[in-house]
Amino acid sequence: MGVVFTPERSIRFAQSMIREFPWAHDEVFVYGKRHITKRKTAWFGDRAFDYIYSGTKRTALPWTRVLHDIKRRVEEITAQSYNSCLANLYENGSQGMGWHRDSENELQNCGYIASVSFGAARRFDFKHLASREKISVLLENGSLLTMAGETQTHWQHQLPKNLGVLEPRINLTFRQMRQPENSRLPQIQ
Repeated sequence: MGVVFTPERSIRFAQSMIREFPWAHDEVFVYGKRHITKRKTAWFGDRAFDYIYSGTKRTALPWTRVLHDIKRRVEEITAQSYNSCLANLYENGSQGMGWHRDSENELQNCGYIASVSFGAARRFDFKHLASREKISVLLENGSLLTMAGETQTHWQHQLPKNLGVLEPRINLTFRQMRQPENSRLPQIQ
């Protein structure tokens, strides 16, 4: 979709998120081995959603004011509603994410994922599972990328490492979880 937040707003948002989010390294299990990721994450939502990926369960925290403001703008642009957000902090280009799909059972089948990037511009790759076709896009500061429909069924994606990138990047992936309407968290108005 392209850049949707000005550089000035993007800088303010990133500074607030770095200060306010309870960033923590993920613990993941790959081929039965425990690994601590270099990137840091934080998980937010409308409710105390449980989200399990890479063998670890996370429970959503309430929206922060800055995250709520970003979410509202993303919902206006995409004409979709999102009830959760996974935030990732990559401190520099030595941190990335390998090939994967966001296809966990807790996510709505064929739901929208809206990915917003703040900070360093980074290349983002897609790979078709059947044809092996690859597509790359540059995710700039303040940009929005949507993945919808059967994207997660037929394509993998990655954020490759790039040692030439020295600045941090925050990525927000707004998601549509399918969970019961119980355990509602306080909302910011």
